[in-house]
Amino acid sequence: MIRVAIANQKGGVGKTTTAINMATALAATGWKTLLIDLDPQGNASTGTGIATEQREWSSYDLLMGEAQLNDCILQTRIPGLDIVPATVDLSGAEVELVAVDHRTDRLRHALSLEAVTAAGGYDICFIDCPPSLGLLTLNALTAADTLLVPLQCEFFALEGLSQLLQTVERVQQRFNAELGIIGVALTMFDRRNRLTDQVSTDVRQVLGGLVFDTAIPRNVRLSEAPSHGLPALIYDQYCAGSKAYMALARELIARLPEQRKAA
Repeated sequence: MIRVAIANQKGGVGKTTTAINMATALAATGWKTLLIDLDPQGNASTGTGIATEQREWSSYDLLMGEAQLNDCILQTRIPGLDIVPATVDLSGAEVELVAVDHRTDRLRHALSLEAVTAAGGYDICFIDCPPSLGLLTLNALTAADTLLVPLQCEFFALEGLSQLLQTVERVQQRFNAELGIIGVALTMFDRRNRLTDQVSTDVRQVLGGLVFDTAIPRNVRLSEAPSHGLPALIYDQYCAGSKAYMALARELIARLPEQRKAA
């Protein structure tokens, strides 16, 4: 199973929207997909139609060792896409994990080959991280094969990116030498705004081919979809945002290692 963490410690950059729609896009192309909601706000769970009362077991139970992966998985309304939902209990995990052995390895252990096989097997897993660089995100980066970074096209996002890259380097040195960055996705792109173009140009000059060609535009439909409990790709597959996420999914698949791709 390929494990992709979607992280940026800055809030409001489109992490959850990207997680939901990329997972949906991969499921639509025939990949058996798992989405892990690791954000205490639980927006990825809500955005895929999972009501609060359905979340008997959650990513909190998975991290704390109170449940197995198979216990926590719920089917979504999207064929081929399952989710490990989040509850507000996850907000206490940062404190509780401090006193636990192997606190940065909890998610990696929970996603072991044996656990994934017992859960029915998956081709790819997306991990939606909270907007911080705490223990939850650290668990995601330690468990992941690679990292996808949504980056809002504004000045402060560039400052946050440098901090994230430093964190990734530390994780590589101490916890997960195999962690890579599969790409940076520019989000909330607005060609009418000159700053957007300037930030895009600066990021591409610094990071080169690491930046995906596809930029996700500002789009009302992307904002409306979660209130209906649906990914934008299903809520309105013809809107500009949905088309952009499908193009981004194609780029992502092209960057995945050939030997790790689904048949």
